[in-house]
Amino acid sequence: MSVVPLPLAGAQQCPFGPPPDYAELREHEPVRRVECPTGIEAWLVTRYADVRAVLGDPRRFSTRPGTGSHILAGYAADEPGEGEFPRMDGPEHLRFRRHMAPELSNMRRIAQLRPVVQRIVDERLDALATTAPPVDLYASFAKPVTTAVIAELLDVPAADHPLFQHAAEALFAGSSSGADVAAAMRPLFEYLHGMVAARRAAPGDDVLSRMIVRSDETERPFTDTELVRMSAGLLVAGYDTTASMIAHGVLALLEHPPELARLRADPALAPTAAEELVRYLGVGGGLLRGVTEDTEIAGRPVKAGDYVVVAIQSANRDPALHADGDRLDVARPTGPHIGFGHGPHQCVGQQLARLELTAVLGTLPRRIPTLRLAVPFADIRFKVATAVLGPVAVPVTWDEIVSSGEGGA
Repeated sequence: MSVVPLPLAGAQQCPFGPPPDYAELREHEPVRRVECPTGIEAWLVTRYADVRAVLGDPRRFSTRPGTGSHILAGYAADEPGEGEFPRMDGPEHLRFRRHMAPELSNMRRIAQLRPVVQRIVDERLDALATTAPPVDLYASFAKPVTTAVIAELLDVPAADHPLFQHAAEALFAGSSSGADVAAAMRPLFEYLHGMVAARRAAPGDDVLSRMIVRSDETERPFTDTELVRMSAGLLVAGYDTTASMIAHGVLALLEHPPELARLRADPALAPTAAEELVRYLGVGGGLLRGVTEDTEIAGRPVKAGDYVVVAIQSANRDPALHADGDRLDVARPTGPHIGFGHGPHQCVGQQLARLELTAVLGTLPRRIPTLRLAVPFADIRFKVATAVLGPVAVPVTWDEIVSSGEGGA
């Protein structure tokens, strides 16, 4: 079988979904040999059922290579470092996840965070109201909102936010080398080592303090390095992945005016709209897995040592999942999708991301009813060759921003 380049999403011709190649691949070659941007050759898996099966079987399909190593040259080393839990499988991965999940996924914790997130969204819109449009919604709204949320969870002062913003931008840039990423992460790691020491000495009411206290009660407490890497992962991933989804989602709604009008007329649709946008936009670059034993996918033999890329966007558009999967429907009944992954490595912060998306979608159309692009859509540029897709910028304008006390919650 010949090897073809991995089809990459994010270009202007396919701004909200996978390239057209994927429909053909799903129908005729659901497991296809491809060459990835970093030079890795892998099996590309495009159907929903097959993608879900791979993600749900960490014994045969390991995360040790790094989920973005096929796209990002600086993403992974040969072996997971101390505390690099996303690249661990089995009990080692579970050891970290069981301490993080209560802080980010427990529904009681999410309920406690709801007013905090709503306050942050409203405060950022209040700040925009003092600014003359046009503005970049990505840089001036989405990034500040997600930065403030994740920093509040870890109690990181506003003056220190640029540390993890810079690290995230270096990590998710397809052009960054391993040296670039290491250089961007070094100041953040040094900062977090100091934070860990301070929280050990005097625990507060933040995520890091609670993980320290909870871990110290176990037979194998976390080391300082493990805590630093966990905190860095939360800060970096929680900042840009959700910010990109907010910017990408709002742009999709602006390009689908009837759906935006439905949401504006009925803010109660925000939770289903958030779920639909995660399904509709997905993870464009796919996720990498390493094959641990000779096996097969959809009848195609794959060997131990091979790589597999699961195409999340393609899987979520599979007609076997939704007959009209290429249509955006903010009132679509909540159903299965893998926009947050699947199996033991599914996104540990997905409930927090849902909370942020829901707050934005329930508030932004109501408070800025005249929100519109400030440039032709053809002028919007999209990030490519990166694991986190979305627009580079979303220039918007408006006539008025309604105060937070008007028009209901």
